[in-house]
Amino acid sequence: MTSTDSTQQPPAKAPAKDPWDLPDVSGLVVGVLGGTGDQGRGLAYRLARAGQKVIIGSRAADRAQSAAAELGLGVEGADNAECARRSDVVIVAVPWEGHAKTLESLREDLAGKLVVDCVNPLGFDKQGAYALQVPEGSAAQQAAALLPDSRVTAAFHHLSAVLLQDESIDEIDTDVMVLGEARADTDLVQALAARIPGMRGVFAGRLRNAHQVESLVANLISTNRRYKAHAGLRLTDV
Repeated sequence: MTSTDSTQQPPAKAPAKDPWDLPDVSGLVVGVLGGTGDQGRGLAYRLARAGQKVIIGSRAADRAQSAAAELGLGVEGADNAECARRSDVVIVAVPWEGHAKTLESLREDLAGKLVVDCVNPLGFDKQGAYALQVPEGSAAQQAAALLPDSRVTAAFHHLSAVLLQDESIDEIDTDVMVLGEARADTDLVQALAARIPGMRGVFAGRLRNAHQVESLVANLISTNRRYKAHAGLRLTDV
């Protein structure tokens, strides 16, 4: 062994990627399935107000177009299939009761797309809101099972539709927990959340952990009723 060989050092490791170094998503077209409902409409409004190109989808194109005209900000309306085809990122904000049926009908239109599921499977009775049991584990996991050719993530569960739609509010003070299987995909969703002033996207694990994130909305509803508030979430020390 030569002296050169004996002093050779192993190659230096590449520096760890900064988890807050997120991609530029300003040029992506965002579709919102269920964009005529309160949550979907609020998300569409906030993203469009931040400069994102937004298309809202509905089962009826004329209903989506009417809602888009009311929002302004360059928002367009289309039926769900056209919304899915024309968008780079598709947010699923449909009622839980129609979740599976809607996604099944759009499997081909959503192939290759980044899908962001924000549906919360909840029931309501005299004692308030409670989490429903989903055979696949969660709404997000159901979406992943129904959309094998899409990249499914989960995010935007804990946002107040009232605050999202309030034009007098400039910032939404909350964190968004983002779950998914591929870090590149969750980075995109985090970056999309960060487009909205006051909002921050935080990686929160893989889709198998989506159930407790979706279920937490039942607790927030109880909190909001008790304190007459529109509570969101903040994660500390990150």
